[in-house]
Amino acid sequence: MHRSTRRLIALAMVLVAFVTASALIYQFAMAHLEGKPRTFWESFDWAAGTLSTTGYGGDVRWSNPEMVLLVAALQLIGVFLIFMIVPVVMIPFLERRFEERLPREAGDIANHIVIYRFGPAVESLIQRLKAAAVPSLVLETDEAAARAVLEMDQRVVFSRAEEDALDVCRLGVARALVANGRDEENAAIVLRARQMGFRGEIFAFVEEPAHRRPIELAGATSAYTPRHIVAAALAAHASDRISPRLPGAESIAGLERRELRVPASSPLAGKTLGEAQIGSRSGAIVVGEWSRSRLNASCDGELRIEPGALLELVGDAASLDRAAQLFGAAYMRRKGPYIVAGFGEVGRKVHELLTDAGEEVRVIEKQSMKGVDFVGNVLDPSVLESAGLRDSRGVVLALDSDDATLFATVICRDAAADVPVIARVNHARNIDNIYRAGADYALSISDISGEMLSARLLGRSRTHEQHRKIARIAANGAAGRTIAELPIRKHGCSVVAIARNGAFITRLSAQTKIELGDELYVCGNAEALKLLEKFTS
Repeated sequence: MHRSTRRLIALAMVLVAFVTASALIYQFAMAHLEGKPRTFWESFDWAAGTLSTTGYGGDVRWSNPEMVLLVAALQLIGVFLIFMIVPVVMIPFLERRFEERLPREAGDIANHIVIYRFGPAVESLIQRLKAAAVPSLVLETDEAAARAVLEMDQRVVFSRAEEDALDVCRLGVARALVANGRDEENAAIVLRARQMGFRGEIFAFVEEPAHRRPIELAGATSAYTPRHIVAAALAAHASDRISPRLPGAESIAGLERRELRVPASSPLAGKTLGEAQIGSRSGAIVVGEWSRSRLNASCDGELRIEPGALLELVGDAASLDRAAQLFGAAYMRRKGPYIVAGFGEVGRKVHELLTDAGEEVRVIEKQSMKGVDFVGNVLDPSVLESAGLRDSRGVVLALDSDDATLFATVICRDAAADVPVIARVNHARNIDNIYRAGADYALSISDISGEMLSARLLGRSRTHEQHRKIARIAANGAAGRTIAELPIRKHGCSVVAIARNGAFITRLSAQTKIELGDELYVCGNAEALKLLEKFTS
């Protein structure tokens, strides 16, 4: 019998006893204080009417003060009981009677993925499993969380006792187990799964990196720290010192790489590169477009210039200035300190990685602690101004709340349009909203976790950014041809410079002719560069 049912039965018994006692007291008082004897049932009727606040029948006047006090006391008790019983007992009981019951058994399911505890780290994983037609079952020990999962139309099983949780999820015929609770919960669930004889793979998410090894010793196949992986990705995107955007560019004298955000009002927004003719009009070369945290490095004539996207351009200083005028935009800042907002686990790791790379970092956090430079709320524009937002090279938002991240993005974008905003996101469903708010790069813990585990569970390779480099290619086989006649853009590559007679030519156009002895400096991924080497040799 459920607790709310037992509570309702106990309440009914107490009410009957209380009404009976009140009737007996009233019967005695009417006979001895008022001199008007009443039968028990007349007294019982009066007590029920008074305590339920529905009325008193024939007895509405009393002359004895003690009798008046008794009646008044019972009236007040009746009002109190009504306001206590309805919200505390009746409403929860009725809600439980009419709401959908949580499954207590897994039912007919096999070869499935058991996910212990729902949370941001497994949101994307569940979606990927569903897209791959792999059954998954969420095992929850929190009733509210279980109902939330049920409302998402995701299969769930609920167990109140954590020690019995694995008994209701058909673990014996499961494909794998994913532990997403607290570190101590994960260790316990992993140990219990192995004690039950489960030989499948067990993956665990770990909050504290020092707990990875113990959880693996407990029996986990692998343990992951998604927050640190997100922090590393955010820091790498922020700093060229950690992850150079174009390896090899530093060897070309006079070549610069800049980024600009395409304004929605730009005359080139929505056009293809072929239509925009940026190279022939300015001399600068588009080598990449960042949109929704994804890099498109195949910059052929069909690439469409998306409003709000970040374009990467290379060329000499004069060519880059002309390109910026064509777009009607300013380049993103590339000097100054980095601002890290939020000094939790992700923020501390970003700060560590950036400072280890030799970058200047300023930290904003609500609480004063070691490593915090500015104590205050990042949602307060005056705090951002004090931290030097307008002079910074970029802002990394490592906040715990997606709502706070979204609002902070709006504030930063409004205060300093030329400062990149790099955001940590908890729930993948909030990514689009944070991009609409003005973030240049956003990465969710859910996406990172989902990508890692789906690669293991589904046997698929993880998707990576298109890693590019600038390679030197001998062009003897292309002598006499123009750049436009070479299949360079066809392979998603770009000629960024030509070495000729000991000097670099960085002002190029489609009609630039290749001469014997020239060396082409081409930007592209490794596979495309190998194909070009065969063609030009």
